[in-house]
Amino acid sequence: MFRTPLTLFRTLAIAEAISWTLLIAGLILRATADLPIAVSIGGGIHGFVFLAYGATAVLVALNQRWGLGPAAVAVVSAVIPYATIPTEIWLQRSGRLRGAWRRDAGDDQRDRRPIDRLLRFFLRRPWVLAAVLIAVVAVVFVVLLVVGPPGGKG
Repeated sequence: MFRTPLTLFRTLAIAEAISWTLLIAGLILRATADLPIAVSIGGGIHGFVFLAYGATAVLVALNQRWGLGPAAVAVVSAVIPYATIPTEIWLQRSGRLRGAWRRDAGDDQRDRRPIDRLLRFFLRRPWVLAAVLIAVVAVVFVVLLVVGPPGGKG
């Protein structure tokens, strides 16, 4: 399904934008119809997708060997409603999403770095990678739920 970094990144960028819509709709329903559960549902979905998008941005940035600037823009774009879509368009047009997953080492010296070897290990085992990423996102999500929202539950 996600045969290229582009397809994975685009899917999560769109999902992040949709999750913003759910959160905003929940906020509107809470304010207009006194339905606080709408924010809990929309916010929960948004929070999980937000973390999944961030993990995806880091994974794709490592695979595509982006510098710190494009990687930071990709991650930070999730904080601004709907910004993941123009970010994905920019990354695609600038060629940063071009190419395949780097499952095998090449002649590039960077392929010898531990992070690149680890990346290739997981990319050769996509189900393991997916399970690890989902587990990490789920653990972070649960920890953030326990900690509570910014500013308290007030």
